[in-house]
Amino acid sequence: MTLDAFSDRLRLVSERPIINKTAIPGMFDFHLEFVSDETATGFALPDDASGPSMFTAIQEQLGLKLEPTRGPAEFLVIDHVEKPDAN
Repeated sequence: MTLDAFSDRLRLVSERPIINKTAIPGMFDFHLEFVSDETATGFALPDDASGPSMFTAIQEQLGLKLEPTRGPAEFLVIDHVEKPDAN
């Protein structure tokens, strides 16, 4: 998959959107092993869970680095609500 598709897939285990800013084109095969954070997945981890976090695994296993940043986002703003008339 492309790095754009990979960053979209990482959103499933991350609390934040992940955006590909590498501009590296092409298709890649990814194999990434990490322990998901309970807060990100909503599921409790087993007692014997050990391994790197997603952020550490991406840097150590793929040579990529996730950096927090601010940027524009899409959201819906509701500025007025009324009950419907009783026709």
